[in-house]
Amino acid sequence: MEEKNKLPSEFPLMEHFYTLQGEGYHTGRAAYFLRLGGCDVGCVWCDVKDSWDASKHPMVAIHQMVEWVKESGTEMAVITGGEPLMHQLDLLTQALKLAGIETNIETSGAHPLSGEWNWICVSPKKFKAPLPEVLAKADELKVVIFNKSDFDWAEKHAAMVPANCLLYLQPEWDQAEKVMPLIIEYVKQKPKWRISLQTHKYLQIP
Repeated sequence: MEEKNKLPSEFPLMEHFYTLQGEGYHTGRAAYFLRLGGCDVGCVWCDVKDSWDASKHPMVAIHQMVEWVKESGTEMAVITGGEPLMHQLDLLTQALKLAGIETNIETSGAHPLSGEWNWICVSPKKFKAPLPEVLAKADELKVVIFNKSDFDWAEKHAAMVPANCLLYLQPEWDQAEKVMPLIIEYVKQKPKWRISLQTHKYLQIP
């Protein structure tokens, strides 16, 4: 266990893999994903519920994770979860940057921001509200649309991010057939929004 006030040098790692970013602004870019264990947000439609209990996953040292990313040859690492901001990420991102790797995070924004980031994607969830100070740093706001009421909820959070933050609406995978026509029409009416698709699922890659 880390000493009190000492920054962690290892993290519970559910999985790690080299693939293409499937969602949002960086769709189609080669990226190494580091999926950290631990989440207290509790989305009912989460497709990685095995990540929720951090104690189920092995602790992996930062230097090992950086080595994996470097060996892949990619320029970009994506830190995801679970909810990665449950962990203090300063040392992890510093090590990645020293290795010349871009640092991207995918977070609900429900915990204080740590780490040094090239790109912050905030995907707010109704189950645990994002912190205003995290929304204020977002480069990308990605709202999952499960039903029609989610559009108003998306607008509420769009009003809390910087003016240059990119805005995305993404259909919940199992509801896509029902909500996609609504999203298309909404984006046509409000073109500040873009559509994000889970292209990795269409491509059948991780």
